[in-house]
Amino acid sequence: MAQQEVDAGAAAKALKAFAAIVGAGNVFSSEEDKVAYSDHFAPDDMEEQHQPSGAVAPSTVEEIQAIVKIANEYKVPLWPISRGKNFGYGGAAPVLKGSIILDLSRMKKIEVDAASGTVLVEPGVSFFDLYDYLQQQNIPLWISVPGNSWGSVAGNALDRGVGYTPYGDHASRICGLEVVLPDGDLVRTGMGATAKGTTWQLYKPGFGPSWDTMFCQSNFGIVTKLGLWLMPEPESVLGFDIDVDKPEDLGWLIDTLGQLRREGILQQSPSIGNWLRAAATMTTREEWAKPGEVLDEKVIAAIRKKFNIGWWAVALRVYGPVEITEATLKVLERSFNGKPVLKMSPTRWVKGGAPEGSPATGVPVTYPLANANWFGGRGGHLGFSPVLPVSGDLALKYFRRNYDLHNEYGFDYHPSFAIQDRSMNNINQLLFDQDNPEMVAKLDTLFRTMVKEAAADGFAEYRTHIGYMDVVADTFDFNNHALGRLNRRVKDALDPNGILAPGKSGIWPSPKKGGAA
Repeated sequence: MAQQEVDAGAAAKALKAFAAIVGAGNVFSSEEDKVAYSDHFAPDDMEEQHQPSGAVAPSTVEEIQAIVKIANEYKVPLWPISRGKNFGYGGAAPVLKGSIILDLSRMKKIEVDAASGTVLVEPGVSFFDLYDYLQQQNIPLWISVPGNSWGSVAGNALDRGVGYTPYGDHASRICGLEVVLPDGDLVRTGMGATAKGTTWQLYKPGFGPSWDTMFCQSNFGIVTKLGLWLMPEPESVLGFDIDVDKPEDLGWLIDTLGQLRREGILQQSPSIGNWLRAAATMTTREEWAKPGEVLDEKVIAAIRKKFNIGWWAVALRVYGPVEITEATLKVLERSFNGKPVLKMSPTRWVKGGAPEGSPATGVPVTYPLANANWFGGRGGHLGFSPVLPVSGDLALKYFRRNYDLHNEYGFDYHPSFAIQDRSMNNINQLLFDQDNPEMVAKLDTLFRTMVKEAAADGFAEYRTHIGYMDVVADTFDFNNHALGRLNRRVKDALDPNGILAPGKSGIWPSPKKGGAA
């Protein structure tokens, strides 16, 4: 979809006006600032295509409302970010080049209702912030964190991020939002729409239409507060770290875990990762092969032997009173009887002991980000994340096809399969060296090929990189893209000047409104 260019003069005037609202020290417009808010994990040309005009960092709702008013006056697009750590999907960068970043990272208030197990957070609250707050206040609640926990609690939930505990579907735990609309109006969803809002974080639907999900992955408003349900600290967490030996073991492993999930025996969101997910955080490719060489099974076997890892691995955990977790663990163990398991390492945590220090126990970590350095140079990665049925045969089909595609284009395949109640997110990290022009040149074709082949089978991504939002939105093509038309109608109604995150999730304002052509 063609994009209208941002008026540089209007953007400069808006940034100057923003300084009068938030102070000159909270407006950023130098060349260094523009680079700071760019996508550092994307190829250089893509990073340049999505570079902003600058940024403004408010600290209150009132400042946001004033900023929105000025953006409408100058017809300048804003791109809201919580902390800008959406790595693999664009980071802090906007879809539309020249947009002004609305950086909400200064907004860091936390309100916990320990008795109800809920929290109300502002966008700047990171997973580390919330974890530390609960620990320091000795509140017996756990958060659910993604594999790389550097980002925002609110931002991750709004982008439908996932974790590894029974509360791992973060978007489904949202309960109540406060939102500044594109015209500056302030609204609270659900029970927060009452003057007192006593049950705002307790009951999701409210009265009438439910709006919480309308602000997930959309550009219909700026979320300034987000309610979230937290998991009560369990009495125990027991489980197994399971490794399997062969690529084809993926099939029976997914079928086994899918059945355990559907029956409610396994309540977490287990994520199956291949050998590269583990190895890329501990070594680099240059230790094992020359540039351009395909990693054959002999090399992969050597890597696995050195680090004692399987071809596939998954961490399974059960949560609750010891009597329940011990009984459930026996059922889990029995489910793997007769299966070709390489190793099954037991884990055990009982309340009072130190948690194992992983996302499985709600502890934020950042070490998985090290895998971006796998190829050397300036490490880069993009995320390709289609949603598939929980089927072992289908997973094997996709694994083999994408494995061959990666080898054909000179990439190493880095997939994971995160199993939900009835579906699984096939999250693939396309790792590359930003300083390798041949690899960078092939990246776009590889990504588009995977999108096209998934769409041909009726599957689409649940989130994607800013450079491919139109491409992915185009795969939702029922009735000549009826969903896209509906999204645009809502966009035009709420945002007549098209100033809020144009292009987010492929949603553009109508051309006559001053947005995409």
